[in-house]
Amino acid sequence: MWLSVTWPRPSSRRCLCDLWKPRTLAPKPAALAAPLLADIRELILTAREDVARTINAGLTLLFWEIGTRIRTDVLKEKRADYGKEILHTLSAQLEAEFGRGFSQRNLAHLVTLSEAFPDRDILLTLCAKLGWSHFRSIIYLDD
Repeated sequence: MWLSVTWPRPSSRRCLCDLWKPRTLAPKPAALAAPLLADIRELILTAREDVARTINAGLTLLFWEIGTRIRTDVLKEKRADYGKEILHTLSAQLEAEFGRGFSQRNLAHLVTLSEAFPDRDILLTLCAKLGWSHFRSIIYLDD
């Protein structure tokens, strides 16, 4: 199959060479897309930060609730010797179901978090600005 090319007929006032003269061109799509791309990139990055902040706050609150539950229901507000055994058994069961992150050591961090921040409302206020790694540093500071 052959392609046929049809050239435009020159008008009486123009010659064929006028078709090749530089003209003022419409902006290229890339030039138009640059501000659009920048705006969309900013929307995506802002949304990612918001989602990360929300997830971090949700996880911190979850960790506080787990720590509070262990402290009140299992340890009965005391540091009982059998608490180490319970944390070991509980962490083995949680890690089997949910994977890493629920080691005996991490469960101890969660209990310490609930002891350091007994008021849930204060924790919620701080969660808006601080992540779990910040809380892990704060909970071991002396008053």
